[in-house]
Amino acid sequence: MRLAASVAERKPPASTWHREGKRLRASARYETVITRRSTSPFLSVRCTMASGSGCGRNETGNRVIYGTKRKETAMARKIAIVLFCLAALTTPSSGGPSGPDAGPIPPGEAGAKEAVERSPRHHEWADIVVPGKETKVAAFIAYPERKDKAPVVIVIQEIYGLTDWVRAVADRLAAEGFIAIAPDLLSGKGQGGGGTDKFGSRDDVVKAVRGLSSPEVVAVLDAVSRYGRGLPAAKDKFATVGFCWGGGQSFHYATAQPDLDAAVVYYGTSPDLEALGTIRAPVLGLYGEDDARVNATVGPAAARMKELGKTFIAHTYPGAGHGFLRAQDGRDGANLAASRKAWPATIEHLKTYLE
Repeated sequence: MRLAASVAERKPPASTWHREGKRLRASARYETVITRRSTSPFLSVRCTMASGSGCGRNETGNRVIYGTKRKETAMARKIAIVLFCLAALTTPSSGGPSGPDAGPIPPGEAGAKEAVERSPRHHEWADIVVPGKETKVAAFIAYPERKDKAPVVIVIQEIYGLTDWVRAVADRLAAEGFIAIAPDLLSGKGQGGGGTDKFGSRDDVVKAVRGLSSPEVVAVLDAVSRYGRGLPAAKDKFATVGFCWGGGQSFHYATAQPDLDAAVVYYGTSPDLEALGTIRAPVLGLYGEDDARVNATVGPAAARMKELGKTFIAHTYPGAGHGFLRAQDGRDGANLAASRKAWPATIEHLKTYLE
């Protein structure tokens, strides 16, 4: 938002002015014209004042109000302050996590629970049947606010299970127009047959997630995709977005499911090179520069995908670490900078291949 004021003093014309039908002679020697310019599309204001007493219109047609020189100066300052405040209220903020040239991004881990609770979008839980699995899979679903049918995006959890942060990501995807479904891949594995929230500690969750087999994960994702695309408000198009461990699963699922329309990989390892030949979906990979363990698998995968004539777009963000979208307050601002670029790239990729 830019605010500029130009002040010019000039003698009023030697004529009389009209106010409420009465004739008043101009007694002031100067008039002050303040022009305010703003980048806001809502405000374009011109205020004209003059010293002396009375009011009327000057030779340019602007309405003038005459008073004393001291009153004129004070009034000019007040109007400038009022105009500045109005611009601040009507011009969209360029601060916050989204930055000046990007839409809103998911919150970091600390603000995730509140973001979900304050969301205006419809959320619900579903128990999804998985063939060959005794326990149904619990899934968090966030719906967009749109009049037509929406494509489905499956959100694959980090190694920490189905957390508030994963649900906040799903809600943010819904805000972008997708039906977002986040399954709890630990359903039935927690205490008493529960899921992620029934484990005693985060370490226990990590251990359980590491114990999931690839065929088991694929079976769950297949069931979730069928359920999602079968919803009355859904299109028959779907994608996966995965983070950390889930990022690797998103990439792997593209090798296993030929009907997948798009895949997004956030700092997840790449599949074996031999498996890439079966991929049909376009893949977007988003990585932090300071994540050598994961990045060591990206270059070979990119080269092989290029040889195969398949779409694999990879972005690596300077100074960002592993898990940058969740840990936005880390790495001296590098994680937040990466998040501000990676999330718009995610939405663009999904809309390109799903809408």
